[in-house]
Amino acid sequence: MSLTINDVKRIAHLARIEVSETEAEATLVKLTGILGLIEEMQAIDTRGIAPMSHSQDVVQRLRADVVTSGNQREYFQKIAPAVEDGLYLVPKVIE
Repeated sequence: MSLTINDVKRIAHLARIEVSETEAEATLVKLTGILGLIEEMQAIDTRGIAPMSHSQDVVQRLRADVVTSGNQREYFQKIAPAVEDGLYLVPKVIE
């Protein structure tokens, strides 16, 4: 797929980007290169290649999902300024 200067200007207009003539020509060269690379990649036969989520075969080390500290609710409620029926009481900030 090849683009023209008019295509670049139209794309810029649709994106609401103002481009000068020299910027449009530079952008045309860059976009043509990108589209050429995409065409090269699409020409490669990828049948028989399994999709992968990462380029390297890496595994995340995970720790065991175990409780490391006990329930400290009673301790924290004892040191709280105001508690009622197991709930923390806070000052009203919105009237």
